[in-house]
Amino acid sequence: QVQLVESGGGLVQAGGSLRLSCAVSGRTFSSYAMAWFRQAPGKEREFVAAISWSGAGTRYGDSVKGRFFISRDNAKNTVYLQMGSLKTEDTAVYYCAAGGSITSYSGSYSLWGQGTQVTVSS
Repeated sequence: QVQLVESGGGLVQAGGSLRLSCAVSGRTFSSYAMAWFRQAPGKEREFVAAISWSGAGTRYGDSVKGRFFISRDNAKNTVYLQMGSLKTEDTAVYYCAAGGSITSYSGSYSLWGQGTQVTVSS
């Protein structure tokens, strides 16, 4: 059984930085495209970033482009989201997801982590 376990969420001040991690177990990590999504209360789940199986291809949502950076370490079966220049509107539950190809559509991902809370204070 494939599982995704996230860590790194917490409280940070606006303008600060935070790095999220997602560890994958149960299957060869390099076979998955990986993505991050986020969801604030009362709002739809929003695409944040995605990375191809090789790590060479990346994609970002417009709201985070230039501030957030996705990367992966296949030797450690881990994907990261480096978050910088954080804003209060970045406050949300962040989810790690795995799928067969890189896409911004949440329904295309079959495996999901439990979510980790990120809170940005003013």
